[in-house]
Amino acid sequence: MPVYVVAIDAPSDQDRIDLAKIYADAPDWLLAPHASAEALIEAGLASGTLIAGRFNDRLLGAALLQREEKEWRLSHLCVRKITRGRGVARRIIEESRRQADDADARLHLAAPLDNLEIQALAARTHLPLRPL
Repeated sequence: MPVYVVAIDAPSDQDRIDLAKIYADAPDWLLAPHASAEALIEAGLASGTLIAGRFNDRLLGAALLQREEKEWRLSHLCVRKITRGRGVARRIIEESRRQADDADARLHLAAPLDNLEIQALAARTHLPLRPL
């Protein structure tokens, strides 16, 4: 089964557990400016920007996708540690890019500019990198 990218607006109890697991081992720089993983998740839910990759009714990765008229911003992208390397982040990026293209908007990755891991992701996915 493929990974489906979905907006998370009314998470089930299992979705909340999965989201907590996704961000549980995230480095502090990924959570900023939020004080904790829980604060990041709640902010994403409150703003309607939380998206996730779902496989077999479980969330494996998540991100915040802010949609403006011409510029969309993908940030706080994280995949569960045990699932990394299986294309979940790539699928979230691909679907975000497709939706941005459909809206005639440009997608960029928002993250700390000095992080080498983020720089590599931006290069691999051909996404412009902007400061968080």
